[in-house]
Amino acid sequence: MAKQETLQAEKRDVKGTTASKRLRRTGVVPAVIYGSNQREYMIQLDSKAFFDLARKQSSHNFLVNLEIAGANEKTKLAIVQDIQRDPLNGSLIHVDFRAVSETDTIHAAVPIELRGEPVGVKTGGLLEQLVHEIEVSCSPSNLPESIVNNVESLKIGQSLKVSQLNLPAGVTVKMDGEVLVALITQTRASISSGIGAAEEVAEEEAPAAESDEAATEGEATEEA
Repeated sequence: MAKQETLQAEKRDVKGTTASKRLRRTGVVPAVIYGSNQREYMIQLDSKAFFDLARKQSSHNFLVNLEIAGANEKTKLAIVQDIQRDPLNGSLIHVDFRAVSETDTIHAAVPIELRGEPVGVKTGGLLEQLVHEIEVSCSPSNLPESIVNNVESLKIGQSLKVSQLNLPAGVTVKMDGEVLVALITQTRASISSGIGAAEEVAEEEAPAAESDEAATEGEATEEA
């Protein structure tokens, strides 16, 4: 299950574009916590501390225990909902959290991890992963870091569907079970080798066919 990280934060009293820019220049990123009633609670975080924490996560939706200085409720469990970055330099612009409790059902995008070398790859095929992450629903304590599936048994032409994913207990998905997560396709090299083999078989069969024709012609000559 996903680890609940701890992050230091402070209550934020100022809002607006100018104030936010001033915070970012000092290495602080503005953030907001949304409650179940959509009410906003403004906080601010150390930009480097959050960046270092987010970089270690397998998903951008991860749980944190926010320890908020200057707030009535000192610690708040929340899930990271959205991270806004500067498109040019990747610096943090804003972070959205959603407050949760251990009894809530949360929704999060979780990466799908495929392990093992498929039989189909060993015989010349190619493993194609079509779905790299999937939205799951579960309690905070059941949130997995990733969905792991072993694909060693897959042969050329076989696939892994959503319905075949190894979902941990208490975790569900809404995506249609028939959606393909991964499949083993035939490469040009494997197709070429198949054609070559077919040609060898044809060459082996050709002399036998010629012998049969010669024998038939001989019989026809004798009868004449």
